[in-house]
Amino acid sequence: MIDDLQSVLFETGDDHVATITLNRPHALNSFDLRMIDEFEMLWRHIALDDDIHAVVLRAAAGQAFSTGMDVRGPSPVSNVANIWSQVDPGQRLAPKAMGCWKPVIAAVHGMCAGGAFYWLNESDIIICSEDATFFDPHVTYGMVAALEPIGLSHKIGLHEVLRMALLGNDERIGAQTALRIGLVTEVTSDVALWPRAHALARAIAEKPAAAVQGTLRAIWEALDMNRSSALQSALKYTQLGNPIGKAEVDRPAIMAKAKTFDVR
Repeated sequence: MIDDLQSVLFETGDDHVATITLNRPHALNSFDLRMIDEFEMLWRHIALDDDIHAVVLRAAAGQAFSTGMDVRGPSPVSNVANIWSQVDPGQRLAPKAMGCWKPVIAAVHGMCAGGAFYWLNESDIIICSEDATFFDPHVTYGMVAALEPIGLSHKIGLHEVLRMALLGNDERIGAQTALRIGLVTEVTSDVALWPRAHALARAIAEKPAAAVQGTLRAIWEALDMNRSSALQSALKYTQLGNPIGKAEVDRPAIMAKAKTFDVR
């Protein structure tokens, strides 16, 4: 049940922003089977709740945003009797894989490693604090790095993905390098991280929900198509979403209203 969460905190506000906080600081906010189950439930709940327009994903204060899978407990990967029925359990951590098309703003602090990229790879905006470091330790421990770096290759250059995957624990990407290679879009102080993430989510949540979610879905689904197919598919989203989105706003009032734009 949504009111019986143990590994995460979940709250919503009058501004149509939901906040998910990874809440296992004693385990560096790593995920276990319980957290996977709770995220699957959360994403489905958020997808169906039309009062939620945007999501902030963050982690309890401490050394890490998340160090990936908790290796001290039962493995969500190998804990299956029949390997031929195995599916990637990490997919249940990620919003798009769960059919949730609400924008997700990830606020990363401290260490962000390995399986934590399940969240980053399907976040729409990623910002981080100055102390954030990103790395993938799989190969260091004799494990194949595959699912997370393949997902990451849709966000940053292949050469950067390979460098991270192959160097393992021997290199960490700092906040400024993450900004330079496009892994994050903004670096803040630690104290400003959560308020800034919420401000971005609130600004998005103020836009017509139909236009935002249609935009998000059109762009993400285009990643699996060639250019011509993507453009043909995109047309249907404008035909379906624009009439709804336009009905949700007073366009003349918007155009008449003076506003100071956010210059980044």
